[in-house]
Amino acid sequence: MTVPIKAIAAVAAGAVLAASAPSEASEVRDPSPFVAPIENEPAPKLIVDAPLAGPLARGAVLIPYRVENLRVLPVLGPAALDVSPRVGHLHVTVDDLPWHWGDFGGTNAIVVVGLPPGQHKVLIELADPTHHIFSGETVTFAVPGAVTSAN
Repeated sequence: MTVPIKAIAAVAAGAVLAASAPSEASEVRDPSPFVAPIENEPAPKLIVDAPLAGPLARGAVLIPYRVENLRVLPVLGPAALDVSPRVGHLHVTVDDLPWHWGDFGGTNAIVVVGLPPGQHKVLIELADPTHHIFSGETVTFAVPGAVTSAN
């Protein structure tokens, strides 16, 4: 009795797979709703919090951030402006230095280590694939001085 049930199950599974296979006219049966163009996308938004106190006390600066209405991805160039939903990246500048780095990781945290004790600031900017800046926020903080041991 189990052999006919297995045979029927195999035929049914084959029918389901055949029905869900893409046709020759189309490579994709149903486009994903996550990559469908969005009309009138809302403006991208960058939300930046203060550095986390615990790591900062040890000299490591961890700045949490969140991005809305934009996916942080390693995509650059004018053609990427047509990608929908919108893509982009971050520009990060420390202490007004003349250079910055691009963050494409989308990790929701900027990490900076090795800063000398004292006041510092980090500018985090949200950019499109051609480096046009949508918005930016500056975070100021103090890296504590060297800890001395009491002898």
